[in-house]
Amino acid sequence: MSEYKEIKLVKRPVKGQIDASLFSTEQKQVPMPGEGEILIRQTHMSLDPAMLGWMSEDRESYIPPVELGEVMRSSGVGEVIKSNHPDFCEGDKVMGMTGWREYLVSDGKGFNKLQPGISEEMALCVFALPGLTATTGLYKFGKPEAGETLIVTGAAGSVGSIVGQLAKADGLRVIGVVGSDEKAEWLVNELGFDGAINYKTDNLKAQLDALTPNRIDLFFENTGGPVQQLIVNRMNEHGRIVVCGMIADYQSDTPSPGPNWIPLIKKRISIQGFAMPDHWGEIPQLLEKLTPYVQQGKIKYRAHIIEGLENAQSGLNMLFDGKNTGKMIVKL
Repeated sequence: MSEYKEIKLVKRPVKGQIDASLFSTEQKQVPMPGEGEILIRQTHMSLDPAMLGWMSEDRESYIPPVELGEVMRSSGVGEVIKSNHPDFCEGDKVMGMTGWREYLVSDGKGFNKLQPGISEEMALCVFALPGLTATTGLYKFGKPEAGETLIVTGAAGSVGSIVGQLAKADGLRVIGVVGSDEKAEWLVNELGFDGAINYKTDNLKAQLDALTPNRIDLFFENTGGPVQQLIVNRMNEHGRIVVCGMIADYQSDTPSPGPNWIPLIKKRISIQGFAMPDHWGEIPQLLEKLTPYVQQGKIKYRAHIIEGLENAQSGLNMLFDGKNTGKMIVKL
């Protein structure tokens, strides 16, 4: 326990490419917590597409970039090893912003205890950023109503899968867009989606038309790509588009052209982009909304686990290659 590893960002990605040269791994002495502090041993670390944006030099984004020489930003779950804090005990499992490191000292701000019965995987797959993002985007901006048709891209991902299940539980017709037949089968057979489209197949328009006989009322966008325009053209009057991510463009030299705006005028469609840092203060209310669905067994999830902090970079690339089969988590 005398030493631990942490990984720092030392270079910015070029053309969105993530390789080992961007990071530096250091061995550090495990620190001891001071008065009012806790020592956390991280056990499970989240990998998210937003990390690519955090690595960039973009100063106009919703959150400042990770500065060069700083520990790479991430959320995670860990165990309190030593506590000098009145609100935390040794053995407590806690979740918060941990970074790419095996140990850290914290004053406890931003860390919440896991409730009994909540595993580390469930915490990161459902109650961390994925579930909070899905709940915020769907209910605050999507305003779903029973009987409507919702389509969600990146539907097998950690956010998209929760969006679809919440909407399905609320009585909507739910269609998912994914990148493989296996993911499409999982959505329909395991999560109960009404249909799914593999965007890598042919005749996308015909598939979309067949699965949305009443057209589309709500579009939850996570990926971008050519299917985006087909979806926009298929929407109903007064439809809503909630823009959460655009993963197809994150590593592109030039963003792909968006849909023609004429349908937005004709159909009076509203578009809302959002990011979770605007809503940190709403977390108690978001969890109050989300938790009953989980307790009632209406939210399923699956995690894609990779072992070892040293494999975080390769795991992050899997997200952009579409090779993950669930919420990407590094087990330390």
